[in-house]
Amino acid sequence: MNRIKLTKDFEISRVVHGHWRSAEWNLSPQALLQLATMSVELGVTTFDHADIYGNYTCEELFGNALKLNGALRHNIEIITKCGIKLRSERFPERKLKIYDYGYDHITSSVNNSLKNLGTDYIDLLLLHRPAPFFEPEAVARAFSDLKRDGKVRYFGVSNFNPDQFRMLSSYLDEKLVTNQVEISPFCLDHFDNGNIDFFLLERLKPMAWSPLAGGRLFSPRDEKGHRVEIALREVAAELNVDNPEKVVYAWLLKHPASIIPVAGTRQIERVRYAVDALNVNMSLEQWYKIYIASRGEDLP
Repeated sequence: MNRIKLTKDFEISRVVHGHWRSAEWNLSPQALLQLATMSVELGVTTFDHADIYGNYTCEELFGNALKLNGALRHNIEIITKCGIKLRSERFPERKLKIYDYGYDHITSSVNNSLKNLGTDYIDLLLLHRPAPFFEPEAVARAFSDLKRDGKVRYFGVSNFNPDQFRMLSSYLDEKLVTNQVEISPFCLDHFDNGNIDFFLLERLKPMAWSPLAGGRLFSPRDEKGHRVEIALREVAAELNVDNPEKVVYAWLLKHPASIIPVAGTRQIERVRYAVDALNVNMSLEQWYKIYIASRGEDLP
C-alpha cells in the first residue's frame, strides 16, 4: 500500500484502522492480535485510539494483544488522543464531563496511555476536541517535555477549525502534523467551515473519522441518507465495484487534500474494502455526483 508522509521523516499508512468501538467487538487478545496482524499484512499499519475510548478500556485491550507479539510494535504506528475527562466509575470524583488541556492532565494521560498500550512511546498524540477553556502555553510545555522525554514523537489535533489550529500552532516549537475531523459523503461540514481549504493551504493531510457516517450511508434514516446511498450504488455500478463501501473510501481518497480515512471495524474484509478503494479510478463527475446528492441541490 502507498504510505503518506505527515512530515519529511514521519509517515503512516494511507488507511488507518480505528479502535473507537473495539471494546464492543468482544475479541480476545489473541483475536485482536490476529486482526491487527492481518491489517498490517494489508498495509494498514497505523492504529487510532483515544484514552477515553470504551470508557477508558480500548487502549488496554490493544496493549494486551500487543503483549502476545512484542515484535509487532516495531511495524506499526500508534495514534492516541487526550483532553476529554468523562464521568466514569474509574474517576468517582468527577461530577461532569469536561475538557482539560492543563499540563498535568496531558502528561498524566500520556503516561496512562503508555502503560495501557504497553509501549515506550506514542507515534502521534492528538488533542481530542477544542475547548472553550484552553491553555495553549500549558499545552506547548507539555508537548515539549513529552517530546524531550521520548514519550511522543509527533503531535496533532482533532475536530479543530482553522482559527483554533492556527492559535495553538503559534505557541508551539514544532508544527502540528494533522487534524482528525469527521468527513464522509454524508458529512460535508469541513467543506463549508474552511477546513478543507486550510488543509490545502498548509499542505496538511487530514484524517477522516466516521467515513461511513456511522451506518447512515447504507442504513439511511432520512431523505439525505437515501439520496447519498442511491448515488453511491449508482457509481459502484458504473465503476463495476462489487461493494459501495469501496466507493465511499474512493471518494475520500480521491480528494487532493489527501484525506486519510479511519476505518473502524472488527471485520478484516471491511478493512480490505478501504484498501481496495486505492485502486478505484473514480472520475471527477462521479465524485461530484456523490457530493451533489449529499447537498441535495445542484452546484450554483
